[in-house]
Amino acid sequence: MGRNTILNQKIKDERRGRILSVALGLFATKGLTATKITDIASALGISQGLVYHYFRSKEEIFVELIRYAFERMNEACRYLESLDLPPLEKIRMAITELLKGIEKNEDTPLYHLLIALATASDAIPAQAKDLIKNENMLSYDVITRIIIKGQKEGAIKKHDPKDMALVFWTTIKGLAIHKAAHGRKYKTPDPEILMDIFI
Repeated sequence: MGRNTILNQKIKDERRGRILSVALGLFATKGLTATKITDIASALGISQGLVYHYFRSKEEIFVELIRYAFERMNEACRYLESLDLPPLEKIRMAITELLKGIEKNEDTPLYHLLIALATASDAIPAQAKDLIKNENMLSYDVITRIIIKGQKEGAIKKHDPKDMALVFWTTIKGLAIHKAAHGRKYKTPDPEILMDIFI
């Protein structure tokens, strides 16, 4: 592969990533219906035709964002579960890294907001609905299994593990949505507050 080919591919990948990032912000704040391809193109300072070069429609962009969000989250959860660490340390690591992601990465809170809005909406593409239906529970299931193992070891409180996983994820997602809504006013809470749920 020639140098120009590699450079061209890098430019294409970067542009595609920028389209997705801008669309994420628009979909999370305006919704799918109110967002137009012209809005995405205008925010990027490019032509509509160039957006269509990468994606056939705004719906395709929306589905790609939902797919990417679940791929990232579920891959991270599988990795967490595979680590050779005590369950309580896995929980501590998950809390620390998730809170860090919410604080440091501007797109992370928007992904959480987008998934929450998409999950509550009927007006999204069928592909997005299928992704949510098939992928949404994996992160809850992983945390539930880690909690069960920690309870067997006597390291984690003996509440219903599914309820604890629900509290874990709704707290993380709630903080992410709070950051998406309040931006720079958001202050990350001490991770130990969340750890108190478990110990």
